[in-house]
Amino acid sequence: MNWERQVKPMNEKQAALGHIKVLDLSRVLAGPWCTQMLADLGADVVKVERPGVGDDTRHWGPPFLKDAQGRDTDQASYFTACNRNKRSITIDMAQAEGQKLIRQMAVQSDILVENFKVGGLQ
Repeated sequence: MNWERQVKPMNEKQAALGHIKVLDLSRVLAGPWCTQMLADLGADVVKVERPGVGDDTRHWGPPFLKDAQGRDTDQASYFTACNRNKRSITIDMAQAEGQKLIRQMAVQSDILVENFKVGGLQ
């Protein structure tokens, strides 16, 4: 897999960390907040989520985002705030193919952030 950097328009001011690529394997509070700050400073952050369910915090609420009619959606405001300015993909890290893909992405990254429980990433 060739994980290419996002190309920003020439007229867009270069961000402080615009040259940095971050692989975000984090979950719950500290990790997502860390990568949120990196993304806010312009780093290209790709958050990996579980297929079918996404990140643990996608549905933590209230508060939830509202739809066009003002009704709550199933998207937690917390998740949206902590993952702003990031791209998101789903990869099943429990499968050999997913593990191979994560390793390839890690090699092509400048920074890898994870905050699994001890032994969880293994």
